[in-house]
Parts: sequence; structure tokens; C-alpha cells
Amino acid sequence: MPNDASPQADEVELRPLSARSVVLSLLLGTHPPELPVRDLVRGVEPFGIAGSTLRAALSRMVAAGDLRRADTVYGLSERLLERQRRQDDAVHPETRPWDGDWEMVVVTATGRGPAERAELRTGLTRLRLAELREGVWLRPANLLRPLPQALGQVAERCTARPDRPAPELAATLWPLDTWAKTGRALLAHVTHARRPSDRFTAFAAVVRHLLADPVLPPELLPADWPGARLRTAYADYRRELAGDTRVRDVRDAVETPRARTRRT
Repeated sequence: MPNDASPQADEVELRPLSARSVVLSLLLGTHPPELPVRDLVRGVEPFGIAGSTLRAALSRMVAAGDLRRADTVYGLSERLLERQRRQDDAVHPETRPWDGDWEMVVVTATGRGPAERAELRTGLTRLRLAELREGVWLRPANLLRPLPQALGQVAERCTARPDRPAPELAATLWPLDTWAKTGRALLAHVTHARRPSDRFTAFAAVVRHLLADPVLPPELLPADWPGARLRTAYADYRRELAGDTRVRDVRDAVETPRARTRRT
């Protein structure tokens, strides 16, 4: 049995990616988030997704409001641009030195229905806050990110210094050991993955995992925390993909005139 410090690549269960999932992953990792059909065709090829399947998926995504279309270029809808911003924040979080203060949000609104409560919980979790007890959310005040104005209508925000030792409190609020173990297993997986489709699927899982990183101050993290290594590995992968795209574009620019010459 492998121990937590030496996870194996096969410890990670990776989601199979549908045509829709591949298209979204490609666009979410692209800035600006739009691609011509020819690049989307190239992107889905390693997954064995046929052109007809891709076209059907694109049509459904436009109809569902996931994508917008301008001629042969597809881009993320306004709704999914917010998802890209969350993903960018997960990959490149902005932090400041921690002085020991904790950010606390206390929910004050009453009479909300289950759907509203669930939406608020989701929003607070996306802000990397954790629930200490019902209606009381907190985290170390080391993150630089704006809070939505609407939050002020349902909650009060304040600064606190809990009596409990900070490392103990952090370990209570977040499953740090579990997150770290999965992160190390993902690193092992991306290191050993060779096929383009396997690497793409693995790095999609890396991004999902980073969305759940609490981004705590270093002094509150367990030893061998893999967060920085995951972000570096993903950044290297994005540069690799960008380099491949540039090579293909140059090759196409060279080969297309040759094809025209042969036809004439």
C-alpha cells in the first residue's frame, strides 16, 4: 500500500470528458475565451470525437446559452465568463502576508427558502470561506479578492482573532490532508500521462481540484502541501499547448499556399 507521501498515479479517478466537457475545458483555458471551429476540431481529435459529434455539441451549447457564435468562432457566454474568472483565480490566487487576522462573515438574513440558502452557501464556499457553525463563515485574511456587493444585504463582514490555535482551527474547517493527498496523486498522474487525451483529462482534474484549494497562509498548511506544484504544472501545460498552437498556425500558413500551388 502506498503511503500519503508517495501517492500513485492510479489513485486518482478521472472523469471521462464528453464533447461538451472538452469544448468547455478548451475555452475556459483560453484568453480571450473564443476559438474558431478548426481549432476546436483539433482540440477534440485526441478524444476520438468526430466532427459531426462536435458540431451537434456546439449547436446544443449555443442553444443552451453556454456559448455564443460569431461566424465560425465560438466563445463563452457571459454566464460562463464568471466561471472562467473563478478558474483563473484558482490557478493564480492573489494573496497578501498574513498578520493573524481572520475574515468572518455572519449571515444575518432570515426567512430565506432552501434554494436561496443553498445559493448563498455555494457563493461563500467559492469565496474560500468555511462554515464554523451555522451562519458563521471564516478564513484567514490573506486573500485579495473583492466580495460581491449583494453579500452585504444578507450578511455582516468583520475581522476576528479566534482563541483556538490557528493551525488547529484550519484543520477543522478544511480537509487539508485529504486535499493534499489527492493533489499529490494528481501530480503523479500528470507526470506519467503520455497521450494528449490523458494529459488533457488529468489537467482538467487539476483545475477542478485547485478550485477547492483554501489558499491558506503557508504557516497553516501541512508539510509537503502540493498547491504551488499543481499551479506550476498547470501553467507549464498551458504554455505547452500555446506553443503547439503556434506551431500548427505556422505550419498551416506555410502548407496552405503550397496546396493552392499544387491545385493550380
